[in-house]
Amino acid sequence: MRTYTLHVPEGSVRGDPRALEQAHLVRDGFSWSAFAFTVLWFLRHRLWLASLLVLVGLVGLALAGRALGLSPFAALIVTVLVSLLIGMEASSLRRWTYGRRGKPAQDAVMAGSQEEAELKAAARWLDAASVPGVAAPGFAATAVSRPTHRRGDDAVIGLFPASEGGR
Repeated sequence: MRTYTLHVPEGSVRGDPRALEQAHLVRDGFSWSAFAFTVLWFLRHRLWLASLLVLVGLVGLALAGRALGLSPFAALIVTVLVSLLIGMEASSLRRWTYGRRGKPAQDAVMAGSQEEAELKAAARWLDAASVPGVAAPGFAATAVSRPTHRRGDDAVIGLFPASEGGR
């Protein structure tokens, strides 16, 4: 089971289905794609400044290794260690960036897959009983079961009016 954090726009009220249209789920833990594709991973997730800093850091590391006369094997080990660090911290950097852009983490769920995490996060967010006076009329709870993402993308949770089938 993995932990996922739900990021919604600041000022959103729990139970508001419109906030879920702009929500993102970020999986916690090691990111193999960030480990393998470092700079490209940062670009894919629109972390422009981080991608530039990582690129400059990797180039600087390569130049420092050359200046110190490191063997190719030692340079490979250093590169792998830096990539491991990037893979471990990539999710934390995404969470920090969403928070800085006005979408702080509002909830966390544990789930076995991205789809299960979407369902749990949406159900908890839309649970009007948890916040008095908040209801989500006109939206079907079963509509949340239709994922709106591809594997590996940000999970953007979609809601559909009850008239589209769901009740």
